[in-house]
Amino acid sequence: MRGVVVKGLGGLFEVLTAEGRIVCRARGTLKRDEEKVLIGDRVELESPDGEFVVTKVEPRKNALIRPPIANLDSLYCVIAAVRPAPALETLDKLLAIAENKAIRSALVITKTDDDPVSADRYAELYRRVGYPVFLVSSVSGEGIDELRSDLSSRLASGGTAAFAGASGVGKSTLLNRLLPGVSLETGEISRRVERGRHTTRHVELFPEGGGFVADTPGFSMLDFARFDFFSLPELFDAFPEFSVYRGKCRYADCTHTGEGPDECAVARAVRDGLIPRSRHDSYRALFATLKSKPDW
Repeated sequence: MRGVVVKGLGGLFEVLTAEGRIVCRARGTLKRDEEKVLIGDRVELESPDGEFVVTKVEPRKNALIRPPIANLDSLYCVIAAVRPAPALETLDKLLAIAENKAIRSALVITKTDDDPVSADRYAELYRRVGYPVFLVSSVSGEGIDELRSDLSSRLASGGTAAFAGASGVGKSTLLNRLLPGVSLETGEISRRVERGRHTTRHVELFPEGGGFVADTPGFSMLDFARFDFFSLPELFDAFPEFSVYRGKCRYADCTHTGEGPDECAVARAVRDGLIPRSRHDSYRALFATLKSKPDW
């Protein structure tokens, strides 16, 4: 029997099969970190003693460390216009990870009615980079239909889409508006620390429109020093707006980090306003982290 892992908690997995949902455990060899079952995995089940067990994970098209999910086609990176204020370096890390895994990315800016000026500023920045941007308000309904239409087109061919971002940006509230019949727990922002409560504690897939939509736990950081998201030689390609400047620097070994505009085509583009300075800052911070890792 084959199916898709849609939920996992406490060593148990919920697998959606043609016969319905089956709760089961994974075979021992599929519990190790390097081989463990992920939400989104296509798996094979067997029931040698009457209880179903995951015995095989089919080859993955991709797998993410955070959010921990496999076989993802689209990633909607969610930030809030205000409260919590966006951490652009963390957002750029998430977008870079998706680029590295060949996952189509889009930016969703929530709470636009709370600060429309900031929302427009962030939208313009990432549209310049080339990412689709959706401005939405789960309160007024602004932008919900446009986002739902885009999501539907991604799911129609059986794709899997995930919504990811920091705690408190309104992912669960947004999904409650987007998906009929889904009722996810939502939380409030702490005024003292400007952080959201972790109302979503695990990744879960919801069947929708021929595919799956994932709600994911919020996070405050993506630790490239601790985890191997990708390597230093892959960094340049993880920033798609840099690609047009490939091979145009004065020196072949240009790192695009500390070189001046006269030597570096990327630095020149930043100076001329063709690449947002915040994106270049994120690239340089990632470069420093990846270069310092022992395996480099």
